[in-house]
Amino acid sequence: MTEEKTQNRAGYVAVIGRPNVGKSTLVNTLLEQKIAAVSAKPQTTRRRQLGILTLPDAQVIFVDTPGLHVPQHKLGDYMNQEAVESLRDADLILWLIDASVPITPEDQMIATRLQTIKKRPPILIVLSKADMINEDTLFERKKQSLALFPAEDMLAVSSITKSGLDILKQKILAVLPFGERYFDEETVTDYRERDIAAELIRESVLTFVRDEVPHCIAVRVDQYEERGDKGAYIEATIFVERDSQKGIVIGQKGEMVKKIGTRARQEIESMSGRKVFLDLRAKVNKNWRNSPDALRLLGYTVGKEE
Repeated sequence: MTEEKTQNRAGYVAVIGRPNVGKSTLVNTLLEQKIAAVSAKPQTTRRRQLGILTLPDAQVIFVDTPGLHVPQHKLGDYMNQEAVESLRDADLILWLIDASVPITPEDQMIATRLQTIKKRPPILIVLSKADMINEDTLFERKKQSLALFPAEDMLAVSSITKSGLDILKQKILAVLPFGERYFDEETVTDYRERDIAAELIRESVLTFVRDEVPHCIAVRVDQYEERGDKGAYIEATIFVERDSQKGIVIGQKGEMVKKIGTRARQEIESMSGRKVFLDLRAKVNKNWRNSPDALRLLGYTVGKEE
């Protein structure tokens, strides 16, 4: 074994939980860099995404996953599949449970799923949003969570106040195996810039639209072109399922899509460190969430065996 292997820890940490428990927010906070879209709407994350934290003597590869839930369409099946597959090769599972609310049926569903894993890696229950409750409630949540699943360890954290995050890093590093780094130190995610741009555009849509529309949104980047000193030119399509949803996205006299574009452009510029010209359009693709062909074209491959 080489000296680097002896001194360096490296491994994959699957971050799982039901929708809207703060998985992507936690990963962004731990990386101190925004790589994943976040919003107050459930099911913002739809694909697995790696967040790579490189330290002097370790490399932690967080696998941010879609929230496990009861699917209502083929897209939901895909999202659950993405989350479950992340567990197979993980060296550690971080199971996020929202401490600000009681245990839910989806939390119970996840506990059942974890029980079925034959070669299960260590599991650390992370009680998120701990800043939103008092000590007595937190104590009850800890008891409820351990009764739900007897994990090897448990920790309460807050991505907002950053409380518990240093201890969380220590606990993660103590579990990861010794070995060489998987990625160079400059790499922070497996997503390309155009992939992150698509997610940031969708995040911007989720910020402004209401009701059922967020779940019907998909974004495809059609062109991502570098233009030297002028920055990058990005052309993207926002897909919805009905004409009424398209009208909401565009807004009166195009005001809504302008707001969406302005916010998305600012986020992409912050991510990429250069100026961006963003051209958005909205298009109807009826029932795309239940169409295997449409899902495939949008990058969601369904039908794989678990």
